[in-house]
Amino acid sequence: MTNNFEEFQKFGKEQLDATTTVAASLAKGFQTIAAEATDYSKKTLENNSAYVEKILGAKSLDNAIQIQSEYAKTAYEGFVAQATKIGELYTSLAKEAFKPLESAMAKVQAAAASAPK
Repeated sequence: MTNNFEEFQKFGKEQLDATTTVAASLAKGFQTIAAEATDYSKKTLENNSAYVEKILGAKSLDNAIQIQSEYAKTAYEGFVAQATKIGELYTSLAKEAFKPLESAMAKVQAAAASAPK
């Protein structure tokens, strides 16, 4: 009976450790994502300001259309690159967050398989 209690305590401690590790991974991952989003927002604001300056300085309609086309292309490419990067960060976050849980589940499954029936 004491042995079962000690095993239960050990299991509880392992689960708490796994939960703590997951929480730390999530916090770090969300901080990274927030920092990346902030950087992208700043860069986008700077690009928009530069675009407005260029479009206001356009000498002709053709020049304004060219500036607009270049801006649209650059903005689209920047958005796609950022979306890809954020997606990769979320994927990495999920993988890191579930590693301790996968380990804990493997231990539970091993213990259940080796338990006397």
